[in-house]
Amino acid sequence: MKVFGIKNCDTVKKVLKQLDSKNIEYTFVDFKKEHPTIELLEVWKKKNKDFPINPRGRTFKMIKEDYEKTTCDKKKAQLLCDNSSALKRPIIEYKNKLIIGNDADFLDSL
Repeated sequence: MKVFGIKNCDTVKKVLKQLDSKNIEYTFVDFKKEHPTIELLEVWKKKNKDFPINPRGRTFKMIKEDYEKTTCDKKKAQLLCDNSSALKRPIIEYKNKLIIGNDADFLDSL
């Protein structure tokens, strides 16, 4: 299991705490230290049918106009790579699944 997010994000903290309490092994990737790649974002878009953006977040609001004007997926992905705080958190890769946000049903099923 791989968990992507920002360590000081409250939602990420809750999910990591749940995983730790269940003794579930995971690798945490901090967006502040390791930005996602264009290729990874394209994989997530394919699995999710769209890029996993957080439209209510401050960072996305700052780049929203540029993001919405851009029609090329590679350019959108690059914008998100450069502004990874605009992504919804956490993003969990588990057994070829993509879980975005705090999915209580998924966490309870573990």
